[in-house]
Amino acid sequence: MSMTNLQGALGILVCTFNTYASKDGDNKSLTKAEAKELLQSELGELLGKADDQAAVDCIFKAMDENQDKTVNFEEFIIMFAHLAMVLHDLVTSS
Repeated sequence: MSMTNLQGALGILVCTFNTYASKDGDNKSLTKAEAKELLQSELGELLGKADDQAAVDCIFKAMDENQDKTVNFEEFIIMFAHLAMVLHDLVTSS
């Protein structure tokens, strides 16, 4: 079955979350260490300060909406929705 670009993008989001979340044996949520690795490896250039621990802490806190010290899949997707909106604004304002 051939997937569209958007279907492929959704699959990549799911697979990426599962890859990093499962590093501690629980693929239901990202720990702070898993989130930091994901941010640095997957979004380092886009975020710019993914190597800065204070910046990572700030991003993690913003992602962890229910403040349970983990980031579940819904919180992860909400962050990507915000990033997509920022990118859209950058592209359309040019």
